[in-house]
Amino acid sequence: MTDRRVVVVVVPAAGTWAPPGRDAEAWRLALAEDTYEVLAALDRVDVAVAVAGGDEAAVAEVSALTWPGTPTYAVDVHRPVLHAVELAGPAAAVVAVSHDVPDLPGLLIGKLFRALSHADLAVTPAEDGSLAAIGVNVPVAGWVADFSPHFDTSLADLDARKPRRHAVAIGPGWHRLRSNADIARLDPGLEGWDATRSLLRHS
Repeated sequence: MTDRRVVVVVVPAAGTWAPPGRDAEAWRLALAEDTYEVLAALDRVDVAVAVAGGDEAAVAEVSALTWPGTPTYAVDVHRPVLHAVELAGPAAAVVAVSHDVPDLPGLLIGKLFRALSHADLAVTPAEDGSLAAIGVNVPVAGWVADFSPHFDTSLADLDARKPRRHAVAIGPGWHRLRSNADIARLDPGLEGWDATRSLLRHS
């Protein structure tokens, strides 16, 4: 039995939305770098990076953003969270974090790990109805393996699928950067999110 805890940043292999005038690939990598830096600063957790649907070149590109020794690997684009859990190695719990939360407070990840002491899943909901982070208790419960939640899974879907009342723990919410409106949620007074901040300052 291990008490190892792992946090995995899940990064899409290609750029998606980006603010007007910003390159989608540069934006994707800036968000991923800042989200990784938040998690790398956490105590008593191991950090890894998973590239959803990525090939060797995409994995290498994202790996260049991390500290030496950080595991970086490709995961199945159709089941990125559970595939990341499988590749994390022996662990008591794994939290998968979407790449687009560069200002996420590390405290919220700690809350998910605490919740996983009694829940099969613990999630940080995002304001747009998606999920910013998904914590999975290990070994993975059968219903979680069958359902294979991902960051676009809704709380209503989780509620409908959970086999018992406390199988899913819901932590405090946060915001993902997926639209122009989300950028207004970034607090310029807070430290961190340096790569994202730099990209927003320069077109």
